[in-house]
Amino acid sequence: MTDWPHLSHAYGSAEDIPTLLARIASGPESRPESGLWNDLWSALCHQGSVYSASFAALPWLADMAENEDRGQAVNALALAGAIMAGSEQPHGAGDVRTEHSADIATLLASVNRHLRTATDRTEYIHLLESMLGFEGVAGWSEDLAWGLGNEEYEVSCPGCETNLFIVLGESGFFCTSEDYALSDDTVETRPLRAASPANLEGIGLRLHDIALTDGMREVAHVLTYVFGNATCPDCETDFSVADRVSAG
Repeated sequence: MTDWPHLSHAYGSAEDIPTLLARIASGPESRPESGLWNDLWSALCHQGSVYSASFAALPWLADMAENEDRGQAVNALALAGAIMAGSEQPHGAGDVRTEHSADIATLLASVNRHLRTATDRTEYIHLLESMLGFEGVAGWSEDLAWGLGNEEYEVSCPGCETNLFIVLGESGFFCTSEDYALSDDTVETRPLRAASPANLEGIGLRLHDIALTDGMREVAHVLTYVFGNATCPDCETDFSVADRVSAG
């Protein structure tokens, strides 16, 4: 039995968590489901920070990930993945990967099933990131979905340390040091150079192959730029996009 009052979350004692879990599990009739999940996220993974109560919720999240309601299952997987991405933070919950190994195995199996059947791009990239969280892949389990979802990463140039935007998507595929989204004038850019799929390796190759297998060709295409190269428009330094994202 979980001693919730002796655990903590972002706002103090976790004594309120069982009631919140019960309300979510009861279905969306009592209140819009997304609002309840937002409350849970705010308490257990506040701006990426995790707490002792976050890991105590993993068994419940693993059960919810098996829910027949896909929305509930996907919400559970996304939150559990974000929690596991923070497993190396100071949180007072001990060796969570050992203690919750069975729950993590359940979550990993569930996320792989839902990846295969995802049709929504946003849902897909968050599930892909959650998969990395359950597997313990450092860095990309926190950075992948943000960049793919927002169609940009913010990095620093390894040569001159200028802050740069790595733009990926509707606006094009380029690097700039200027605020391209708010500027009415022409901004100075340098085109990104996509990696050839044949030259991808490591996590880049794996993510690209998974996306292709799942029929997410647009995601696979963007990943060739994420694991490709860029040039700083200020100092002309060439660099690996993925290396700078990881360094951030």
